[in-house]
Amino acid sequence: MDNAQSQAAMDECASKSLAAADKELNQVYQQVLAKYASDKVFTAKLRTAQKAWVAFRDAELEARYPASDKGLQYGSVYPMCADNELEAMTRKRIEELRAWLKGTQEGDVCAGSYQSNS
Repeated sequence: MDNAQSQAAMDECASKSLAAADKELNQVYQQVLAKYASDKVFTAKLRTAQKAWVAFRDAELEARYPASDKGLQYGSVYPMCADNELEAMTRKRIEELRAWLKGTQEGDVCAGSYQSNS
């Protein structure tokens, strides 16, 4: 984004950053599913949670930018702003999913489905 000199270039940068975050999200999600593959109840519930998160993400963006004609209401920066917002939410979700990969300390009574990392 530092070298972008037009709105189109900034839009492209934001789009590429979002695509990279989406790719990372999918990789981490697949890693969690693979790590917990033997726990069918958990993986089914995680799939449900991920679908709900996608719906939430999309609804949250719509709440932030509710106008039906987004270009008219928010201007030419809308694609960049929307992609930046989606990327931020995606990066937060990545960290939430990574918690299942990192695990938790032995004896954590509130660990739930997180496996012990010891």
